[in-house]
Amino acid sequence: MDQDLHKILSVPFMLKLKELMLDEVLIDDLDRVYLPLANLISVGLNTNASMQVIGINGAQGAGKTTFCTLMKLVLEQGFGLKVLSLGIDDLYLSRADRERLAQTIHPLLATRGVPGTHNVHQGIELLNALHNAAPDTQTRIPRFNKAVDDPFPDSQCDVFVGRPDVVLFDGWFMGAREQPIADLIVPVNQLEEVEDAEAIWRTYVNLQLKTVYNALFDQLSLLVMLQVPSFEKVYEWRTLQEQKLRMTTAGQTNLRIMDDEALRRFISHYERLTRWMLKDMPARVDMLFKVNDDHRICLP
Repeated sequence: MDQDLHKILSVPFMLKLKELMLDEVLIDDLDRVYLPLANLISVGLNTNASMQVIGINGAQGAGKTTFCTLMKLVLEQGFGLKVLSLGIDDLYLSRADRERLAQTIHPLLATRGVPGTHNVHQGIELLNALHNAAPDTQTRIPRFNKAVDDPFPDSQCDVFVGRPDVVLFDGWFMGAREQPIADLIVPVNQLEEVEDAEAIWRTYVNLQLKTVYNALFDQLSLLVMLQVPSFEKVYEWRTLQEQKLRMTTAGQTNLRIMDDEALRRFISHYERLTRWMLKDMPARVDMLFKVNDDHRICLP
C-alpha cells in the first residue's frame, strides 16, 4: 500500500462514500481494490502514451456505477489523470429504432438491453474521436434517459474537452463473447420458450455479439469483471435500482418505470447471457472482483 496515496485519498474517498449514501466500512476498499487497479492503469499509461479504455463488466445491480465513480476519484485525485466515465447503456438505440428492429427481425428487440439494441458504430466513432482529440477539442458524450426509454437530446448531453487519459467503459455484458451455437437450442426461461420458440431472437443477439460488438470490445485496453454471486441475485438488485429511479424521478411525467411484473419479464431478456458470462468470463478477464451477497467486493 502506498501510504502517501492513502493519505491523499482517504478524506475525499470517505466524502464520496457519504455522498453516495454508502457504508463507511467501504473505506477499506480504497487499499484493497481501487489503489491496486489504479496503479495498474497508471503503469499501462507510462508504457503506452495512448488513451486507455478500461472495460468494466458486471451483471445488473453489480455496482458498476459506484465502482466507476470511486475509481474515477482515485485516478483523478490520486494519480492526476483525466478520466471519462462512459456506459454502454448510453449507446442504446432510440425507441423508434428498436421498434423498427422489432418489426423487421424479432419483436423482442423492442426491449433495450441485449446486444443488437445499441448504436455500436456511434460507440466506436466516439472512442476514436476521443483518442484523436486535441487539448481544446470538444466531444459530445451521448447519454440515455432510461426514465423515458430514449436518448437525451444533444443539448442535454455532456461535453468532454480534450483527450482523456482513461475511459472507464462499463456495461453489463462488456467484453462478452458469443455462445456456442449448440447452446442456443434449449430455452433458458419462459420468455425464450414462448416468445422466441424458433430461437430467432437469441440467434440474432449471439451473432451481433460475435461480429458487431467484437469490433467495439477490441478497443479495450483492460477488462475488469465484477462477478455477481448468481443470476438469482440480479433480480433482487435490479429491483432496488428501479425503486431508486422511481424515487429520483418523482413528479415527472411520461416515464417508463417498470412495476414488478414488467421488471421480471425485462430481466428475462438478460438471463441467457448473464449465465453464460458467469461461466465463461472469470478465467479470461484481466482483473476479477467477486461481489458477495452483501454487495461487498471481494478478491478471488
